[in-house]
Amino acid sequence: MRELEGKIALVVGAGTIGDEIGNGRATALLMARHGAHVVCVDRDERSARRTADMIADGGGAAESFGVDATDEAAVAGLVGSVIRAHGRIDVLDNNVGISLLGGVTEASAEDWDRVLAVNLKTAVNAMKYVIPHMVRQGAGAIVNISSIAALRWGGTAYATYYTSKAALTHLSRTTALEFAAAGVRVNTVSPGLIKTPMVANTAGLANAYGADSVEKMWAERDRQVPLGHMGEPWDVAEAALFLAGPRAKFVTGADLVVDGGMTVRAA
Repeated sequence: MRELEGKIALVVGAGTIGDEIGNGRATALLMARHGAHVVCVDRDERSARRTADMIADGGGAAESFGVDATDEAAVAGLVGSVIRAHGRIDVLDNNVGISLLGGVTEASAEDWDRVLAVNLKTAVNAMKYVIPHMVRQGAGAIVNISSIAALRWGGTAYATYYTSKAALTHLSRTTALEFAAAGVRVNTVSPGLIKTPMVANTAGLANAYGADSVEKMWAERDRQVPLGHMGEPWDVAEAALFLAGPRAKFVTGADLVVDGGMTVRAA
């Protein structure tokens, strides 16, 4: 079943490094495979365009925009362009995120501003300008990619990341109730340890795991997961597809944890 046949899906954070697959790119590709016309957005326009090209190579429909989603005016312009071209936005997937190491006594004011802008403000900006169109349509599905860091201590001190993801999860819940009567569903996906290019390139993270290489960090992260291995971006993408599609038509305000059992172990 092509679950998003004929839908317009806006994926913010659809790029990644080179030809690698991160959560946003996997989500864009999977939604396209399920029939959506995907609008691929990333601060790195070349990376967004590469995702759109990958979709086209697979027979899907896509376009790309280079937009800094922390810039409210730029997001407003992006949404206006999509509406003018397609008349509607059926799915919004907010997939932008960074992590910076440092606990509450270590993180600088600049770290707080940067992480909250990237991890939280981007989703706020997108929802602010997309939701009115979904209300007009009488339907829409928003999926915000949060993290189990919103729920539990993960063993690594990055206070800005914990805080921004917790805020995103609760904002999604309250927004779900605010717009439920208008037919707009808002849910979150909370990934656990996922093997992504972003994680591999987070400065200092391998050292925080007591590892002297990324490969040793991967092995340590595998050992942390009850299922015995990390997840992959496609696991996050499958969860986002479910929440965006008709199988989740009675699901709103939910947080779908995709973590191989980690939060159960930590409960």
